[in-house]
Amino acid sequence: MSDAASPSGIDVEAFAARIRKGERAALARAITFAESRRPDHQAAARAMVQLLLNETGKAIRVGITGVPGVGKSTTIDALGSRLTADGHKVAVLAVDPSSKRTGGSILGDKTRMRRLAHDANAYVRPSPSAGTLGGVAAKTRETMLLVEAAGFDVILVETVGIGQSEITVADMTDVFVVLMLPGAGDELQGIKKGVLEIADIIAVNKADGDGEARAKDAAGDYRAALRILSSQSGAWTPEVLTVSGREDIRLDELWRRVLACREAREKSGEFAERRAAQKVRWMWDMVEARFRDRLAEHPKLAERVPTLEAEVAKGELAPTLAADEIARVLGF
Repeated sequence: MSDAASPSGIDVEAFAARIRKGERAALARAITFAESRRPDHQAAARAMVQLLLNETGKAIRVGITGVPGVGKSTTIDALGSRLTADGHKVAVLAVDPSSKRTGGSILGDKTRMRRLAHDANAYVRPSPSAGTLGGVAAKTRETMLLVEAAGFDVILVETVGIGQSEITVADMTDVFVVLMLPGAGDELQGIKKGVLEIADIIAVNKADGDGEARAKDAAGDYRAALRILSSQSGAWTPEVLTVSGREDIRLDELWRRVLACREAREKSGEFAERRAAQKVRWMWDMVEARFRDRLAEHPKLAERVPTLEAEVAKGELAPTLAADEIARVLGF
């Protein structure tokens, strides 16, 4: 596709060629296109992904979550630095919570991951969640494919650590790691949120100094909980270990367990099935997103929805009947 053939003036093939060479400027611009709300930018990003599809799928994708203050960024910085020292190329996709009022986000991960931010074999991309369900559903999948095409063989996806984002990231990665704090009632919090049911590895962080004993106790509680809650039908049985991101303690063991999880799934055939199912879910997520966008732009609906919302909010109209009215307007 040439500049002349592209309505947006974006030479998609040239961008794709530069991404294959690992050019960071082209990669950053392509990700910006994917995150953009402009239809021409989104179309260009989709075209690039299609051109680069054969260069994707080879990286190991790891989701990492945990409550605020658990030390996600510190741990990722230390783990990622270990991996680049071993010859890996590491991309960190750190999704920040966007402000619901302004749409802005903090985007401070580069300052929290100081070593990786200056590492020639690492790429840290903080991206605003823009209020999407789970914080990452809309554009992170495209970004993963783009960084894979650029030659990064390890992708670490850091979530905002609140609610639905954990399930979303678990559903788009190969291995899902949950960081927990020692003590402070986090064991019960983890069980309440259901995070144990989707975790492949639970790593109790800050297991250093005075926190080491408490971390070991917490790890024991999680192991007991996993025996009750976790399904044993899959190729991998979730594991628990203690680490310290700040002191770089047992992060090598954490990575060995990540690789062991992926290997077990590859041998059983579960890995290929998982990746295939993720692609199909992505397709339907995109279809639903397109429908939502079209609904928002529908002229007749734009006139009717404010009244319906007001009536539902006041208790004058049942939500079910309001939904019927919306469907009627759309001709469903």
